[in-house]
Amino acid sequence: MAIQLLKLLKISVNFVKINFFLLLICLLFLITRLYKIDSIPSSVYWDEASIGYNAYSVLTTGKDEWGETLPLHFRAFGEFKLPVYIYSVLVTESVFGLSTLAVRLPAVLYGLLSILGLYFVVFKLTNQKLLSLFSSFLFSITPWFYVFSRTGHEAVAGLAFFIWAIYLILYSQRNKWLIVGSTILFILSIYSYNSFRILTPFILGPILFYFLTKKQFVVVTISIILLIGSIIPIYKLYKLDSGLGRFQTVGDTKNIVNNYFKNFSYDFLIKTGDTNPRSQIPNIGQLYYVDVLFLVIGIIYILKNSKYWPILILITLAPIPAALTRENPHALRSILMSPILSVVSAMGIYFFSTLFKKGRAWILTGIILIYALSFENYFYKFGTEYNKLSSSAWQYEYKEIFEKQKEGCVSDKFAQPYIFALFYQKIDPNEFIKTRQLNPVSDWGFSTVKSFGNYTFEKICGKTN
Repeated sequence: MAIQLLKLLKISVNFVKINFFLLLICLLFLITRLYKIDSIPSSVYWDEASIGYNAYSVLTTGKDEWGETLPLHFRAFGEFKLPVYIYSVLVTESVFGLSTLAVRLPAVLYGLLSILGLYFVVFKLTNQKLLSLFSSFLFSITPWFYVFSRTGHEAVAGLAFFIWAIYLILYSQRNKWLIVGSTILFILSIYSYNSFRILTPFILGPILFYFLTKKQFVVVTISIILLIGSIIPIYKLYKLDSGLGRFQTVGDTKNIVNNYFKNFSYDFLIKTGDTNPRSQIPNIGQLYYVDVLFLVIGIIYILKNSKYWPILILITLAPIPAALTRENPHALRSILMSPILSVVSAMGIYFFSTLFKKGRAWILTGIILIYALSFENYFYKFGTEYNKLSSSAWQYEYKEIFEKQKEGCVSDKFAQPYIFALFYQKIDPNEFIKTRQLNPVSDWGFSTVKSFGNYTFEKICGKTN
């Protein structure tokens, strides 16, 4: 037994030595994401409240807020939320209860999986540990990913599964059965966030066709069967259940090309970023100013090395989901750009440093310091200014109301106030279903609650709608 323990200890020590810097990156990520996670942003917004309450409802009753047993698509406000993140929150709520922490913690964990996955993808692609570490480091501190990886955004779950699906693809030449595993991860990504329903066919389709040409009929057949099985509920939702309502409210394909290139604009990437305060600190770019230099160098480096051209393909694909919608540019719908651009910047840093035969270590140290100081400044602004600049965007007013008000009329002019009442008052789901009255469903399939229990919701309290 003693010898086995010594061997285990030796293995653990060697693992820490080999992966010391990767562990430091993960530690930095966790510390900066968990810092005041339940108070910055100042409150949950309506999607977070809906995710949290529906998870709570399933946890306590086995049904969502509409009374559906273990649904695959959650009707919620009528826009049909995807299941992966909600069921993930169900797990954290089993520990922390219905709370802001429970809603946001899965995003942190999925974000950590994304950081680790990116490291292994880049290492497999380049066989360069330093380049892989830089990629994960830049991704962990990029402004683009920061807010999303500490709030209840479904996209982070989709991104994690998507990155690990690509990792399995890279290893599938050694083991063909990894394609089946990759297919399963892609399916999880498309049941996490809608953008990956658009992106997955561009990646998985050619891969399955390639293996078909290699006469790998069994793995391709199994993968296709899994895909068809996953598509049937989606088809039912879109064709029979008005699931396109959400897309129709934001969709505008007349200017797709223009929308597409907005996601590459200097203003969006560097100067002002996403104008939605829930996506970014106002007037802060998605990337750092220093990224401009290394993105250019990185692209040159990739163009000189044809084996890295798939990275450019991913860059061209990443903004497509955002381009198909009305709000542009859109950091959340184009979230795949975040890790890819981190890799490009990392390649730029790596290539730039090789130009210096002497003093390369000092050059790299200086670059790391510049990025660290940039992130320190961003982190400080987030901690000291973000709530002041964004509290209304996070619907903080409803938190103030429903942490105190247990009955009466509340205006529904600007949001879905009922979901905040359910979330902050931890209303029994059975009581909600039993007493609620709904307003007529809109043309786009959205629904609002007119009243439940001792609450009523009107545009102007004291008057009828």
